[in-house]
Amino acid sequence: MQNLNQKDDRPNRQILTGLILGWGLQGLFSLPALAQPSLPESPAAIENQAQRTPTAISVIAVEAPETILPENQQFVDRSIPPSTPSLPQSSPTPATLAEPAPTEIAVDSLQKILVENPQSANQNLPADASLLESPTTIENQSEPISEESTEQVTSVSQLSDVKPTDWAFQALQSLVERYGCIAGYPDSTFRGNRALTRYEFAAGVNACLDKIRELIGTGNENRVKQEDLVKIQKLQEEFAAYIAVLRGRTDLLEARITEVEANQFSPTVKLSGLTIVGIQGRSPNRADRAPRDGKRDTKDPGTNINTIALSQLYLTAQFTPRSNLFIGLLNQRGKTSPQLTEDVNLAYDFGENSALTLSDLNYRFLVGDKLAVIGGTAGVNMISGFRGPNRAESAASGPISTFAQRNPILNIGLGQGGAGIDWQFAKRASLQAVYSTTVPGFFVSSNGPSGHNTLGLQLTLTLADPLDITVYYVNDYSPNGNLLGLAGDSQLTAVNPSTSKSASLQTNAVGATVNWRVSSRISLGGWAGYTNSRIPGKSGSVATTNYMVFVNFPDLFGTGNLGGIYIGQPPKIVSSNLPTGNNIPDFLDTGLGGKGGQPGTTTHVEMFYRWQVSDNISVTPGVMVIFQPDHTRNSDPITVGVLRTSFSF
Repeated sequence: MQNLNQKDDRPNRQILTGLILGWGLQGLFSLPALAQPSLPESPAAIENQAQRTPTAISVIAVEAPETILPENQQFVDRSIPPSTPSLPQSSPTPATLAEPAPTEIAVDSLQKILVENPQSANQNLPADASLLESPTTIENQSEPISEESTEQVTSVSQLSDVKPTDWAFQALQSLVERYGCIAGYPDSTFRGNRALTRYEFAAGVNACLDKIRELIGTGNENRVKQEDLVKIQKLQEEFAAYIAVLRGRTDLLEARITEVEANQFSPTVKLSGLTIVGIQGRSPNRADRAPRDGKRDTKDPGTNINTIALSQLYLTAQFTPRSNLFIGLLNQRGKTSPQLTEDVNLAYDFGENSALTLSDLNYRFLVGDKLAVIGGTAGVNMISGFRGPNRAESAASGPISTFAQRNPILNIGLGQGGAGIDWQFAKRASLQAVYSTTVPGFFVSSNGPSGHNTLGLQLTLTLADPLDITVYYVNDYSPNGNLLGLAGDSQLTAVNPSTSKSASLQTNAVGATVNWRVSSRISLGGWAGYTNSRIPGKSGSVATTNYMVFVNFPDLFGTGNLGGIYIGQPPKIVSSNLPTGNNIPDFLDTGLGGKGGQPGTTTHVEMFYRWQVSDNISVTPGVMVIFQPDHTRNSDPITVGVLRTSFSF
């Protein structure tokens, strides 16, 4: 947020001086000058957060403090936002658990879909237009106070318009030497040839009264003459009302300035970005592939050390204080493919070299104070639209694997075009809803669903200040039986040899995520998920389960750093009784596709440590070990080592 371009009136309040001496009061008082603050600059910067798709549909522009910035679904830091919606920030910064987490999830603003920011500032609604008006200033201020000089003049010889031969010189000298009060304006002038208002005189009385109180309070009461105290008492009684008014105006001025600073927004387009460079490699391993017969007969072809460079650029255009247009562009060079299992997917690896592609194109706005809305043709899905309790979630600064980012149920469909809402219906509860599709034509075709169509609902609760809970339901239609969960068993129907296609699936999924902030240095959490899918018009179903438990260590060995340990099971087919030929587990075992679940259980163990080098640079070494990859008992464990460096601007 840009600072207001205004003079600091606090030091200047004690600057109007010696003017009352023109009335021959023996130089007992000097006047403070109140600088007139200028109107707020337009535009104000919309700050932004990088990796996570900020929190939910945050849309309030009044200040984009921790502003949040939605990015490609893989780069979401979906930590629960603060209680009033806020717009995405314009320069991404890695999310950190080191910062104090909001005490409530639901109390956080609708910042999820609209993303968003590490990061943070006051998020009140836009201020009344009257707050932008110039505060009332001292009457008859014939000359502006210099903005460049804020130091008080405490020597009569410094005044350019008072000579030693003037009658006021001795009075000013007496005032300065006796009480150390201010003798003139900061531009080295006395301005003795202008009229004085009663408010200015009251300001001078107040200034000298404060100085005398200071002398008495510090044991220097002997420096204050009795006749001066009598005069000040009389003046104080006579001008008490004016001094009170002056102080009241000062307090009001400060309040208005604070409000204006908090409510600036930018009508311009802001550019921000993120680059991740990862060096990674896998241990040599062999897998028991189809047909699974207990023999490790397939060698992993992608174990060489390689480099991935992923870049994202964001354009955030804020047209009103309560809405914005978000555009994201993505480019990747390098990849870890080929690989035998999705269990080794890295959060920043999209799998293919790509030219500059459009990852986000959506518009976000507030309806009232409690409801935020998002709609667009790219970057609208559950990842960008749901609030996330785990504040470590981030492909750039959190866990290194895709599976450890969030419950795979929330990846289902990987929709792009769609619409969503975030409704803060109670102080500690909110509801998010997103409908998304992978079909460029949006929603469904005239002949029924022709691509992935996903509807997601999430209830976000804060049962106690350190305890955040989200419960979600997902309904998805997949035209090829692949849920696109990006980890574990995503493909749930086998390929029909006669058609070379897999049957479509209608899926219902439920899950929950819990995060408990034990202290400022430890956070415990976990999630669990269940899916049940059917082939439309056919009997039978296929079910999967997944879980994860984790512990995060914010500020480990230094402010802004983060350590994490994650242990879980990727999605696993626990039962499948679809029509013969469609069941994946038996298809991998015998090629027949009969009923049954997976014979083994994959266990994912991951550890990482993020070193926050600066506000915009972090380095994260990490390692993960996959036991029984693809839920196959006889496959070798796989160890993956990563060194990830993230740059944001």
